[in-house]
Amino acid sequence: MTTPAGLSSAVLRLDRPVGAQRLPARGEALVRFVDAATQAPFAERLAPGVLDATERRRADRFVRPQDRGSYLVAHVTLRLLLGALLDTAPRDLVMTRDACPECGGPDGRPVLVGGRAHFSLSHSRDAVFVACASTPVGVDVEALPAPRVVAQSEDFFHPDESAELAALPEAGRPAAFARLWARKEAHLKGTGAGLGHGGHRTYLGTGPAAGSVHPPHWSLADLPAPEGYAAALALRAPSAHWH
Repeated sequence: MTTPAGLSSAVLRLDRPVGAQRLPARGEALVRFVDAATQAPFAERLAPGVLDATERRRADRFVRPQDRGSYLVAHVTLRLLLGALLDTAPRDLVMTRDACPECGGPDGRPVLVGGRAHFSLSHSRDAVFVACASTPVGVDVEALPAPRVVAQSEDFFHPDESAELAALPEAGRPAAFARLWARKEAHLKGTGAGLGHGGHRTYLGTGPAAGSVHPPHWSLADLPAPEGYAAALALRAPSAHWH
């Protein structure tokens, strides 16, 4: 898997030990893709010794096996990677949430207590992405949606983005929609806001090149993803002051 400059990306297998890792330099991100369809059995085996009680309870609430599997793979992968980066037992990592930068509520971006690294994770069906960095980071993966989903979601986007989607041939809209949604989610995860807070304010574009349009103080890149998915990563610029 290749990525734009400044990103390091690879497929991760949970049936193999995670070796020593280097915390990415400022301005870089470490990205891992995991196929939950093949790795879910290993995540199930590792989860009791890796996840905290809250994560295990949440995993137990999933009804569909595919949803449970992708959740376990994402969270086990994240803890294994952070543990290797920080030379810490994965289960000893303590995570919490920042306040939302838009409303001040307790549902902002997830953070590591101690602030030694920043991270983000995303899972959609069997595709899992995890990102770690020295500055705030957001990653997202989206399965291509059904046409009715595209038609019902224009209120989440900038008016120019909605116009771009409407101008595309119907057959091309799902891919452009997934690409745009992944970019929006990646950026808003990085800032700690959700789609309900400002997804329509910032123009990120539906075109095939994410690097040409990015929010102030952030870099934005589309990530290679399996067929039927779109993925993106947003990384806070090292020189930008973070509140």
